[in-house]
Amino acid sequence: MKQTFFETEIINIIDETATTKRFFFELSSKDIFNFKPGQFVMLQLDINSKIPYRSYSIASAPNQTSQFELVIVLNPPGAGTPFMWDHFKVGSKVMCAGPLGKFILPESINQDLCFICTGTGIAPLRSMLMHILDQNIEFQRIYFIFGARTKADLLYQKELTEIASLHPSIYFLPVLSRETPDTWEGKIGYVHQVYEEIFSDGHSANFFICGWSAMLKEARERLALLGYQKDQIHFERYD
Repeated sequence: MKQTFFETEIINIIDETATTKRFFFELSSKDIFNFKPGQFVMLQLDINSKIPYRSYSIASAPNQTSQFELVIVLNPPGAGTPFMWDHFKVGSKVMCAGPLGKFILPESINQDLCFICTGTGIAPLRSMLMHILDQNIEFQRIYFIFGARTKADLLYQKELTEIASLHPSIYFLPVLSRETPDTWEGKIGYVHQVYEEIFSDGHSANFFICGWSAMLKEARERLALLGYQKDQIHFERYD
């Protein structure tokens, strides 16, 4: 389906890690950018590619402004992100389309939520969490399980740690695959053992999964073995 593109301007860039940047966009029209937490946008890039567009989930929550945030990791062999790293500056104009996608929260939250993500797959889940808090939406418990390789790869760590400290029913659970007990006091390994331990009793929950395709496939299979149905497992693939 043909998309309608509109002009945005980059108003801020934050280096989140050595290879990941947070880009803040504003619609040049200053119109309110209405989207649902979990949706994504497409950026039009001046690159030598059959598909000159790249899709990224929105990391910020809807806030009745013309602004939104994307968190993007550099992929050196690719065409899109090296172009961004070389050309995206504060003040740059970027054509954008969206919002798009059906990876969104249910209308009501009457059971536990489990967010499972790796890498920049954290973006749509952060959007959902911030929306729940901003709108004072009632929830039972939220488990935010974020898988990364090392401490240097953690995204939004300070923010999510502070949120969990302020909300006893929100649990931020980063798990690192390439650290040891000598270098990391938190969970070590992969995301799977974390949610399997929490939901081993099969209690009612909705799962939202976003990240590397191998992780996503394995999570869906493991949750099915725990007894969860397809309508309880929502996912968005990142590659």
